[in-house]
Amino acid sequence: MGPEHSLAGKPCVLCDEKIAVRCAKIWSFRSTFCTSNMRNDTLQIRIDDNELSAFAELCKADEVSVSVKVRELMAKYVREQKKVRVAWADTTLAGNQMHMVTGSEKSGEGDHAKKTELGMPSLSVRSLRVGEMFSGPGGIGLALSRTKFEGFSFRHVWATDYDPDTCRTYRENVLKNEPTAKCICEDVRTLDIDKLPLVDGFLYGFPCNDFSLVGESKGLHGNYGGLYTYGVRYINRANPLFFFAENVSGLSSANDGKAFKMILAALNNAGVYGYNITANLYRFEDYGVPQARHRYILIGIRGDLGLTFKVPKPSGTLKTCREALEGIPADAPNQEPTRMGQQVIERLSYIREGENVWQAEESGRLPANLRLNVKGARLSQIYRRLDSNKPAYTVTGSGGGGTHVYHWSENRALTNRERARLQTFPDDFVFCGNKESVRKQIGMAVPCDGAQIILEALLKTLAGVTYDNIEPSVGIFTAKSLSNF
Repeated sequence: MGPEHSLAGKPCVLCDEKIAVRCAKIWSFRSTFCTSNMRNDTLQIRIDDNELSAFAELCKADEVSVSVKVRELMAKYVREQKKVRVAWADTTLAGNQMHMVTGSEKSGEGDHAKKTELGMPSLSVRSLRVGEMFSGPGGIGLALSRTKFEGFSFRHVWATDYDPDTCRTYRENVLKNEPTAKCICEDVRTLDIDKLPLVDGFLYGFPCNDFSLVGESKGLHGNYGGLYTYGVRYINRANPLFFFAENVSGLSSANDGKAFKMILAALNNAGVYGYNITANLYRFEDYGVPQARHRYILIGIRGDLGLTFKVPKPSGTLKTCREALEGIPADAPNQEPTRMGQQVIERLSYIREGENVWQAEESGRLPANLRLNVKGARLSQIYRRLDSNKPAYTVTGSGGGGTHVYHWSENRALTNRERARLQTFPDDFVFCGNKESVRKQIGMAVPCDGAQIILEALLKTLAGVTYDNIEPSVGIFTAKSLSNF
């Protein structure tokens, strides 16, 4: 099998260099390369040196070599994935067969009313099967896992996203206790939507890039603006009991308001019966989320059920960013500091709590060599410090210098774990990928706690239980009451 060297007293990797030498050679990457021989093949992996040392210590305690343990873990993963694929194939086949029966009983091409309810989701079950399109890392997915009410709960069947890191994050956190659920990593534009199993509830946060108020807003004419139609297509086929659609506050102004009206009408008329839609702009800070994050959420309930969702009443309790960031363990995942140049650190030293770089310039405090000298529009979040006595401003997933969200007193950007705290992800939720990938995932997510409040209200609605509510900011639209564009 070739020469081995030892780590922590046990055989570890198959190479001719010592770990110390190898670590020194790649210290700038803060990682270690480790190879494990598997018969005639050699696998090379990248792993943080601290993680490698911890893994080796655990292997030593179990009296097993690192290379053997790696092979065992890989073999276990292969076995589990084979089971998942078999279960997924069975679920897909069953769902499609049900749909074929439903479709065969139509008396005419346009005779939707004749469709039998065989195979159409009903409220006779309490464990509601759910599917997510454009799932992101799992803000809504985690909320689904945690939400229960009087016997009602949610059970994941499938989720889709196009980004590999995002899919791994979702799979390893949201689906870790649901081995038969499937996370499909594929661009929705190439996905065979007709093969997705039927579910009782459908959730999707169609990409918001072209509707965002931050940066250029292209609306329906952008690369992402029309992706909501793929969700409508699935609803037309599956007729779920409910849908949960989410997008940014800029949606209402895109294309002079036409985009929002078009999306509302398409969802209102989707499926056999259409959907009673409650549309509201949620200010998540009003619901105890430690971040000013505003999102449109449309809750649709199938028209034949005779139910209408009510917007849950805000708690009225504000949670500050200081409260949110207290007590993060030193070894929490995704807690690596953001590297910043000396000039950025010096610039931050002149910016007061709650201020941005422009306010520091206008006050005369910022030296000329630290000014940005930007002409035109000035975004308010550039090098903006948090106000420790208020919820954070909106956490974003992209942007260059000055957009990373900055601590109220320390001259630094927040870590990804701190950003995740502001999005109400628990500390044991581990994001996969490099630092920028993790930043993007966190910034694109829906706050877990905010989503859970809405989902709890949805379960109460399905159970016929009343709760404190407010009037929706947009309105309530009875199924098939809006004209399609």
